[in-house]
Amino acid sequence: MMKNAPSAFGRDAAGDRAATAYAERTFDSVPGRSEARALLDQLAGQPCLAAPVAPDAPLVIYGAGNFGRMALDFLDGVGSEALMVVDARADRIRGSGAWAGIDLRTPDEVPGELKSDALLAVSVVTSPVLPILEDLRQQGWQRCVPFYDVAESFRPAHPLSNGWFADPLSGPDLEAARTVLDAWNDDLSRAHHLMFLAWRLARQEWRFDRVAVDNSNRFFIQEIRDALKPGDLFIDGGAHHGSVSEAFLAVCGSHGRIVAFEPDEANADQFAAWCASLPETMRERIALRRVALDATPRERQFHDGLGYMSQLAEHGPSRVVTGTIDTADLAPGFVKLHLEGAELDALRGGLATFAHSRPLVAVTVYHNADGIWRTAEWMRENLEGYSLLMRTHSWCGTGAVIYAIPDERKPR
Repeated sequence: MMKNAPSAFGRDAAGDRAATAYAERTFDSVPGRSEARALLDQLAGQPCLAAPVAPDAPLVIYGAGNFGRMALDFLDGVGSEALMVVDARADRIRGSGAWAGIDLRTPDEVPGELKSDALLAVSVVTSPVLPILEDLRQQGWQRCVPFYDVAESFRPAHPLSNGWFADPLSGPDLEAARTVLDAWNDDLSRAHHLMFLAWRLARQEWRFDRVAVDNSNRFFIQEIRDALKPGDLFIDGGAHHGSVSEAFLAVCGSHGRIVAFEPDEANADQFAAWCASLPETMRERIALRRVALDATPRERQFHDGLGYMSQLAEHGPSRVVTGTIDTADLAPGFVKLHLEGAELDALRGGLATFAHSRPLVAVTVYHNADGIWRTAEWMRENLEGYSLLMRTHSWCGTGAVIYAIPDERKPR
């Protein structure tokens, strides 16, 4: 099944030993249940050689996309900065839009001595990252790491949690992960789950032949599109500026209805502005609630002002009163939850709604270790008569989504 032996990439945080921190494996087929269990057991026994990487040298960002821009905003928020941004498209975008005032260079414009001295943080998750790291090393960069492993070193100062490292799986946790791996409704989900686990447990990038990592269909995989009904009410939990609500309208056309939940005031204002730009016949079918979804209504700390990174956080500077899906008194046909780690609590707060309305559900699971097995196990135990699927929509252990589809809504 394995196409080739593991190959190693990267350096450790100190940059003073051989390239061993990140590794890749490719497989020539999608695993069935028994194969998936065997691979999980292999993975559980492997140590993670990577670690959070604190910048101890000039920091350079690689990648001038949305992620690269977010990386600069993140660094500004933690009182750090990048020396420059490197991107092959620098000549075309330098000085424009989001890159005005940024030292943006093509790879061949970077001095050789900087490639030896700097820490290069790769801000790309739309394609496999380890081939990028290897290519950059071939260009002369001595220390290259995924950006989220840099961000993880700032966790005491910033709640961004996409770079977490999972504890080794053993005992009850390993058995629970095996149970979840068995329970997926298709082998493709088992492949995606293993890809997710490989990165989180061991910083290994696993690829299975004919298993696509597609960010263009996040929340709207074909199985969801096939099950949507005209007139479905969409709960957009963690609505940000409205991109997922806009995608829902594109899929459902003139009949879809939306209730959006967005507790960050700046994000909610942007959502309201997007809604105001729509034709009146569409605006009247959209409602915005400036509420954080939770397991129970209560007062909690909230870290606002972080764009799509805003979230409920123990050390957040603000306080908000949360609500639940059940107390929202809605009958949704589709529920999407992207809550920066609060998804499992929000699910718990919607149990009666799920039982009564039987909606489609899409839940992100890559912001904390609940994604290893706890969220899927809760859904398996509490969403009776549902099929569960898992898909990863980006790399570096991000973009992982669980989809739940009621059996009665599957096409016959």
